[in-house]
Amino acid sequence: MMRLLLLLAMAAALVACKREAEPAVAPTAPATSATAPAPGEGAAASARLEDVSESTSDYVIGISYQVPSERYPGLAAELRKYADAARADLMEAAKARSTPGGATSAPYDLSLSFTGLMETPDIVAVAADGSSYTGGAHGAPLIARFVWLPKQNRLLTAGELINTPAGWTAISDYVREQLHAALSQRVDADDLPPEERAEVVKNASRMIDDGTQPEPGDFALFEPMQAPDGRLSGLRFVFAPYQVGPYSDGTQTVEVPVEVLLPYIAPEFRTLFAVPSAPPAAASEPAPR
Repeated sequence: MMRLLLLLAMAAALVACKREAEPAVAPTAPATSATAPAPGEGAAASARLEDVSESTSDYVIGISYQVPSERYPGLAAELRKYADAARADLMEAAKARSTPGGATSAPYDLSLSFTGLMETPDIVAVAADGSSYTGGAHGAPLIARFVWLPKQNRLLTAGELINTPAGWTAISDYVREQLHAALSQRVDADDLPPEERAEVVKNASRMIDDGTQPEPGDFALFEPMQAPDGRLSGLRFVFAPYQVGPYSDGTQTVEVPVEVLLPYIAPEFRTLFAVPSAPPAAASEPAPR
């Protein structure tokens, strides 16, 4: 009995010594600033746009981003949304192709590239160009333009930039004049017989007028034209195939100078544009002797 009590006393002493030797365990602390992402780092990571390359027996997808996306997370989100929508459309079409008897043509194809057009503290512009082939004679064009206002963290639309009917009428008239002139030059170069020439001009002219109605929807795609001082010297309006001409004419553009635009630009955006230089004064004739 005496021996048992002695053993119990020794065991208790060992437990007490062990407790004194071990440090107290603190509750698990959250990650410190050394391991936590720096402010804005998470947004930058989510803004990274990675190229896409996929290839199967049913489809081929290639998407490339050549833009400064990490500096503009909001813009990156818009670009990704456009690319995701184009990819989703192709994948949906590919489902039907992959069914038994559905593969009756070459694999479907999506090719899309984003490139930077302009980057200043006030404006960032990006072009999206490509095509999506889901059967038929040729692919459907994919054309978009993104004009970003970094200081306001949002896209700029044509309807905001010019918000009066008079402004769109002036722009429509100017653009139509340029497109009709270009049409005449192309038809003259083809050296068609008079009857055929008249028919081509008639049909193409109708497409020009239908595709350039004086409303922002027909001018939604535009690119800023940079002046030497960094502001805008005008806008380049972009028209996809079929909008103002047949597919064979491809994408067409018309540059509208600041002299035409400025009277109709919304007041809040006029500082983005360069002040038109005054036309040189007409030289006075020498007085008769």
